[in-house]
Amino acid sequence: MTEKQAWRMNGFLALLVAVASIAGGIAFIVAGASGTVENVTFIILGVLLCLLFLVALSSLTIVQPNEAKVVTFFGTYSGTVSASGMWMVLPFTKKEKLSLKVRNFNSQTLKVNDAEGNPIEIGAVVVFKVTDTARASFDVDNYEKFVAIQSETAVRHIAAQYSYDTFTDEQKLSLRGNAEEVAQELMNELQVRLTVAGVQVIETRLTHLAYAPEIASAMLQRQQAIAIVSARQHIVEGAVGMVESAIRQLVAHGIELDDERRAAMVNNLMVSIVSDRAATPVINTGTLYS
Repeated sequence: MTEKQAWRMNGFLALLVAVASIAGGIAFIVAGASGTVENVTFIILGVLLCLLFLVALSSLTIVQPNEAKVVTFFGTYSGTVSASGMWMVLPFTKKEKLSLKVRNFNSQTLKVNDAEGNPIEIGAVVVFKVTDTARASFDVDNYEKFVAIQSETAVRHIAAQYSYDTFTDEQKLSLRGNAEEVAQELMNELQVRLTVAGVQVIETRLTHLAYAPEIASAMLQRQQAIAIVSARQHIVEGAVGMVESAIRQLVAHGIELDDERRAAMVNNLMVSIVSDRAATPVINTGTLYS
């Protein structure tokens, strides 16, 4: 089923015909109310004009901005009127109102397993609008419920494809670190699902993302441990650079150290720089060997 434009004409002209018909019908009926044989014709004309009034009145429809009317004639799809205003369409038709406004669907907080099997909580918002009124009306039972169910299904499927976070140096996408890419893939998958309902997905965004309560504490400790290890690694790298610079400066000033003294100096510098507490110096009044 594909949307097509329904036949229509200016509704004000139809309204004028309806008013003129009812006025003429009443006038003819009143004129023929004497009951003589000659006045039967006036009554018949009056009844016909009243019927014309009903026909004209049944063909009128008003379309608001960002709204459409789906016209069906005894079970047959006649077309859609999407231009705002008052219009005359086929008489005795059913005119179903359909909104063309941009709307939001905010999913519930869903509990799913990510790619590593960790239980997480995730939620998303979907911005959509109807672009094909025929499909939205006839190809699905209720397009709003269809959008809601398909959105939650797509969110569950996307969440299962990625891990919540990456704990290695591999360049892998994650739900927390690549929210833009995940949202784009969610929109693409959701658009494929909602095309059958004549719905266009404008934007999707993750609104909630967290570990499930039963593992949140353990995952927090894991993240803290990884952060501490990463910080220590940067501290050690910086300390090695500082020690190398110190030794080069000593050599540049003509101070030569043998291997044993060089090792002792490196050890002392590394301990004082890397330690998370203030170093307490010990002054050796003798020699290195006593």
